[in-house]
Amino acid sequence: MKDLKELNLLDRFLFAEAMEDPENMRDVLEIIFGKNTKNLPKRSRFYQSMIDSKLLEPGEKDFNKMNDVYIILIAPFDLFGEGKYMYTFQMTCQESFSVLLNDGATRIFLNTHGTNPEDVSPELVELLHYIENTTQEVADSCTSPRIHKMQERICSIKSSEEVSVKYMQRWEEMEMEKDKARAEGRNSIAKLMDKLLEENRVDDCKRAVKDPEFCQKLMDEFGIE
Repeated sequence: MKDLKELNLLDRFLFAEAMEDPENMRDVLEIIFGKNTKNLPKRSRFYQSMIDSKLLEPGEKDFNKMNDVYIILIAPFDLFGEGKYMYTFQMTCQESFSVLLNDGATRIFLNTHGTNPEDVSPELVELLHYIENTTQEVADSCTSPRIHKMQERICSIKSSEEVSVKYMQRWEEMEMEKDKARAEGRNSIAKLMDKLLEENRVDDCKRAVKDPEFCQKLMDEFGIE
């Protein structure tokens, strides 16, 4: 387990805590968009569906009332292998790429290991490096005043006793969930072994212990979850 002070903004807990501050959220979005503004491809699709489902009141039939939506994912690797810091996707027609669907949905994938600084703003490059290495040293090397201010707020979060307790509680909850999952897994294996032994399938018992895929196939066969 990392210490709270060792977390980077790529860590979900610290990012969530930081983005609860409207100023941090505003600064990050302004740097990404370059202007003032208010499994990863499939995960972005899932996030988009969750957001879309909340944009209209139940029973509302006028879909033009839906606001534009931006799905932003930040990764410490290049998902598409083109060396870009930013990949922006909108719906286009496969038969004519100049034709946009204009459904108001935009997905942006940010890569902290981009190699095309000439195509994005220097501030975005600094932000992505800072997100991956959220330290005072990296913040000091940035020229962006917004990142300097963000670092001050991040330091405040990392030194907060209240946030530290919250982080420990979350870690304990995750460990309890893992223990529960392991216990359920052991119970499932035990049920499977009982079923196989009842049918005198000793060879299948031996194979299931060494072959996870075969084990899952047998669980499906017996309807064991």
